[in-house]
Amino acid sequence: MTTGFEVFDPTPQVLQAIDELGYQAPTPIQASAIPALLAGRDVLGQAQTGTGKTAAFALPMLHALEEGGKSVQGLVVAPTRELALQVAQAIYQYGRYRGVRVLTVYGGQPYGHQINRLQRGVDIIVGTPGRMLDLIRKGVLDLSAVRYLVLDEADEMLSMGFVEDIEAILSETPATRQTALFSATMPEPIRRLADRYMRDPETVLIPSKQLTVAETEQRCYLVNESDKLAALNRLLEVEGATSTLIFTRTKVQAAGLAEALLARGTQVEALHGDLNQAARETVMNRFRQGQTTVLVATDVAARGLDVEGISHVINYDIPAEPEIYVHRIGRTGRAGKLGVAITLITPRERRHLQEIEAYTRQSIARAKLPTVEDVLAYRDAQFVQKMREELTHDGESTSAMVAQLCQAGYTPEEVAAAAMRLVRAGERSRPIEAINEVQPRTRADSSRQRTWNDGPRRGRREGKREAGMVRLTLSAGKIHGIRPGDVVGVIAGAAGIPGHAIGAIYIPKQFTFVDVAEAHAERVLRKMQNCRLHGHAVTLNRTDYPTKAV
Repeated sequence: MTTGFEVFDPTPQVLQAIDELGYQAPTPIQASAIPALLAGRDVLGQAQTGTGKTAAFALPMLHALEEGGKSVQGLVVAPTRELALQVAQAIYQYGRYRGVRVLTVYGGQPYGHQINRLQRGVDIIVGTPGRMLDLIRKGVLDLSAVRYLVLDEADEMLSMGFVEDIEAILSETPATRQTALFSATMPEPIRRLADRYMRDPETVLIPSKQLTVAETEQRCYLVNESDKLAALNRLLEVEGATSTLIFTRTKVQAAGLAEALLARGTQVEALHGDLNQAARETVMNRFRQGQTTVLVATDVAARGLDVEGISHVINYDIPAEPEIYVHRIGRTGRAGKLGVAITLITPRERRHLQEIEAYTRQSIARAKLPTVEDVLAYRDAQFVQKMREELTHDGESTSAMVAQLCQAGYTPEEVAAAAMRLVRAGERSRPIEAINEVQPRTRADSSRQRTWNDGPRRGRREGKREAGMVRLTLSAGKIHGIRPGDVVGVIAGAAGIPGHAIGAIYIPKQFTFVDVAEAHAERVLRKMQNCRLHGHAVTLNRTDYPTKAV
């Protein structure tokens, strides 16, 4: 079989592996990058995820390996363990007939296994910056013989703060090494890194012809920040989603949102950087198998995430960069199936939405949130459908109980109504919270928000309460990663009160002060007695106004 890769003159073993993997022809980035890398040039490649860049750098790497080498010759640095595992598996498949020894290293794994493998000899290492540096400092990872080095998803490593780690790793490799850097975007810090550590690199730019797939329906909803959780709950009820991936900006927000959804009975788990590898794999397996229908994740944690059948992607927090939006929603609408991408935006974030539309050259439909009546009607329709399905089954035992109740003087209609009330009692734990319509911002609104959220100012006592509000103190603050949205989410979720019942929020270092409508204060205090926020137990008590940051 002719694959089109023969022109690169790979070894027969590598060509056999490519053939068996079913590769038909090189992708654009492979056709541009592979010849340059085979010629010994450094390459600076810009291409989106899914364009075939792993093979673009892996095949030349296999070509550059010396047979029988005893030291590490190839090195691939990746931002996350998921991507590292994905790349290592691909390299192993390409080089399996050459007997190439590939080792993946990342945090959360025992050091012993990795050290034993290194001592036995490894040709190529794929891993995350932190674990690589740990192994270097332990004196068990020697990079002095590296001939070929790859920085994959460089922009992600930059956003994760890995630049210093990357530079430390590069300093351990020979100056004569060949370097390939691949990135979805090319911000200025990436270009500076390339200027400093690469030798006259050949630039390979693969523009995205189609940034979003036609099979993905894109919608957005304009909501106040304090109403985002309530809006999300309504959407989760009426969308009929089979598998939903929700994105937040930070791991703290991911954990807090998952807790709030779990309190309402949603089958949800969070995927973020604080989970060890075993826990991450457990979470992913549950999501793949449908045991968990909703997964809340950060962009970093979702790198390398590949799950078939995701019906909905929801941007709980709109991404700061249009490229990230494309990466997120690309996880739905696959294999000819219709997917839905939903974005919640606040009034301040309209500009981000316009940037995304300009970048994708597509308009995102503005939609109206389901009303309370819509949600109730959907619940009724779902219940009637389940009743119809149940009525098709033989129910002799239940029929006998109905007959017994009728003999006691109840009509069949009364029995059915009572049964329905019992079955639907669980809906009480899912109150439909009121959502305030977005109002135009005024200069006074902006001033008040700065005064309250930015902390105390000299000569001014902060936090004057609005009429009808009670001030409460939450035993967690800025040092715990608490944000206003977290406070609204945990209180509204635990107490089942509408978002508009929560007023001003002030977050010093160790505590949080929050105003709650007096009519709901006692319920909030009662329901928050055994509450957790971001994995920590928190308490809530009445207080007076804050006089200083604590």
